[in-house]
Amino acid sequence: MELTTLRYFAAIVAEGHMTRAAETLGVTQPALSAMLRKLESEVGAPLLHRTPKGVEPTEAGRAFLRHAEEALRQAEEAKSSVRELLGLERGSISLGGGATAITYLGPPVVSRFRRAHPGVRFYIREAGSGAVARSVLDGELDLGIVTLPLKGAGVQDLLVTPWLDDELRLIAPPRSRFENRRTFRWRDIDGEPIVAFEAGSAVREVVDRAAELQGVSLRPVMELRSIESIKRMVSAGVGFGFVSKFALGAREGLECRDGRLARSLAIVRRADRVPSAAVGEFEKALLGAGRGKR
Repeated sequence: MELTTLRYFAAIVAEGHMTRAAETLGVTQPALSAMLRKLESEVGAPLLHRTPKGVEPTEAGRAFLRHAEEALRQAEEAKSSVRELLGLERGSISLGGGATAITYLGPPVVSRFRRAHPGVRFYIREAGSGAVARSVLDGELDLGIVTLPLKGAGVQDLLVTPWLDDELRLIAPPRSRFENRRTFRWRDIDGEPIVAFEAGSAVREVVDRAAELQGVSLRPVMELRSIESIKRMVSAGVGFGFVSKFALGAREGLECRDGRLARSLAIVRRADRVPSAAVGEFEKALLGAGRGKR
């Protein structure tokens, strides 16, 4: 028995009239009547009886209708499952985030996801949290990784899911007085040259605010967007720098004794849009990776 037959029978019962059902389905009334006779022959019982106003299901017809509607519902669910699977086989994901997320935290997650779903394509954009949030709101990005709190118009339209906590650490030039130290205090670097993140970035705001609270004046001599560029400039002796602990080895970087330089990262997407199968699965992968780093 074909699904088309079940759909036709359900349409006849819904319309309560053979001619109207034929018009709705786009078939001729004789063809619909022939289908009904064939169906009743297969089930071995009359499924409809005629009334002055049209047709009504018999008791057998009502029982058959319940099973027909369930079969049609299951068929639709099966098609949806296949469409979701195809989304994971041929979907695309656009992701934005800052330097730490894109350079250090994201690649292992993307690599594992690509091994499981090699047909999914990625578009990755590195930008500051404000720019990433705007791109998610504008629909240019499916997901964003941002530093909290978010500011700006429209952020209330984002679904914000806390991801993980980060800590910024001081990195010092070679052969400095910090060479064998694990911690620093703000007064230790008062007036020292700083290779800083660009002004307006989330990391820069965390560092500047903490220094200001301690009454320390930082002296940026260079502003960069790339963590690797900052690390290289510090290694070349240009100045001190602040980078995420995730960009450093286990025993690299100095923790602040005047209070941790902490920030919270979150995953954002538009609250009014249902993510595709690929985007939804990747978001779950990101959240799982975040739990593993807590």
